[in-house]
Amino acid sequence: MPSEIMQALTREKIVTIMRGVALEPGLATAQALADGGIVFLEVTLNSEGALPMISKLREKFDGRLQIGAGTVLDIGQAKEAVAAGAKYLISPNLDEEVIYYAVEQGIEMWPGTMTPTEIVRAYKAGASAVKLFPMGTLGINYLKEVRAPLNHIPMIATGGVNLGNINSVLDAGAIAVGLGGNIIDKKLISEGKFDEVRKLAQAYVNEVQGAKTV
Repeated sequence: MPSEIMQALTREKIVTIMRGVALEPGLATAQALADGGIVFLEVTLNSEGALPMISKLREKFDGRLQIGAGTVLDIGQAKEAVAAGAKYLISPNLDEEVIYYAVEQGIEMWPGTMTPTEIVRAYKAGASAVKLFPMGTLGINYLKEVRAPLNHIPMIATGGVNLGNINSVLDAGAIAVGLGGNIIDKKLISEGKFDEVRKLAQAYVNEVQGAKTV
């Protein structure tokens, strides 16, 4: 039986990635995302103040947003992220030690993988899904080809996903996508245009849920 988080991920289909956004605008961005219908928000650990941000977001949006930590490169970072309140861990790389730790803690870990060997290794180590990365370079055909023999392993496609191709990526077999700057637009954030961020979030949510904007 998939965990509650995996069920939610399969239903919501979008993980937004916040990288390099300071605390105050980060909270306003999270509010805009939540108002736009986004549920999954990953804060990358290579952002300044990422751990306090995770704690603050958990406190403020618990029940509305599923807050996770991204760019978790090793066991030390994994422990810090879990201590800060991250509900899931995502990385650009595969480190079995991090997966074992997450499984032990009862937390989802979605490691970055590219090759069939890495995908299978990650799944064998206990990852409930893998992040196929960099999707922008690999392309949709790669996803289709790798899904053919490995369709039992849930894959999150990250990189190069936009409003025009998101449904093609999902149709090719990804259970969800990772989205960064195409929703969490740094220019809009620096200009304080959080309503525009909300509209972007809403557009992506409508696209994957098949809703039509009125």
